[in-house]
Amino acid sequence: MYPWHDAIPPDDTARYLAAGYGDTFSGDEFRAISAGTSPALVVVDMTLAFVDGRWPTGCPETAWPAVDANARLLDEFRRLGYPVYFTKLYADPGHVPFPGQKGRWKTVGRRPPDPDLPPGDVIVDELAPKPDELVICKSHKPSGFFGTELAALLVYDRVDTVVVTGLTTSGCVRATAVDAFQYNFDVVIPFECVADRSQISHKVNLLDLHMKYADVAPLDHVIDWLNSLQD
Repeated sequence: MYPWHDAIPPDDTARYLAAGYGDTFSGDEFRAISAGTSPALVVVDMTLAFVDGRWPTGCPETAWPAVDANARLLDEFRRLGYPVYFTKLYADPGHVPFPGQKGRWKTVGRRPPDPDLPPGDVIVDELAPKPDELVICKSHKPSGFFGTELAALLVYDRVDTVVVTGLTTSGCVRATAVDAFQYNFDVVIPFECVADRSQISHKVNLLDLHMKYADVAPLDHVIDWLNSLQD
C-alpha cells in the first residue's frame, strides 16, 4: 500500500479524482513508473544533524530506516553505473544565522547543538559518498537546486530522470523534487528512502507529490525499474 492509504479522507480522494488526478489511493496496486531512461540519484541531507538524535533537528526513529533503504538503492545505482549526487547544508558551529536565514527560517526557539559533537553536516557513514560522487553544498535553502550547480551537472551527465531520496519529506526532499520537476526532469521517489519528523506531513506530502510532480513508488519497484533500463 502507499504510505498515505490511512491518512486521506474519502472526500479528499473524490476531489483529486474529480480534478483529474486519478490514481490508486489504496490497496496493493501501484502506479507503474513513468520516467526516462537516464536516471541519477540525488540523496538529500542524510547528515548527522537530521539522522542522529543528539542533534535538535535529528529524528532517528524515522531516519535510520530510511538510511538502510538508501544504502540498498545506492548499491544498485553504483552497480549499474548511474550518477549519484548528495546534498548537505553548511555547518555553523556557533549556531549563528547566516544572512540568508535571518528572519526566514522559523527556528528562533531551537536549542543549539552540543559543541562537543562532530559537525552536523557530515553524511552518515552508511551512505558515505565515493570519491567520484559529488556533494552539493546547499545555499541555506531547502532545495538542492536553489543557488547550486546541480541542474547544470545533471544536464552535463545527460540525465532525464532524478530519483530523489533523503530528509525531510515535507521540507528539503519536497523542495528538491519540485525543483527537479520545474527543470523538466522526470522525478521518482522511493517512499522507503525518505522520512520526516511528522508522519502526517510525510504521508500528505508524498501523496501531493505523487498526484502532481513525481512517481512515488516502493523501493523494490524502483530497483526493478532501474534494472529494466539495462535490458
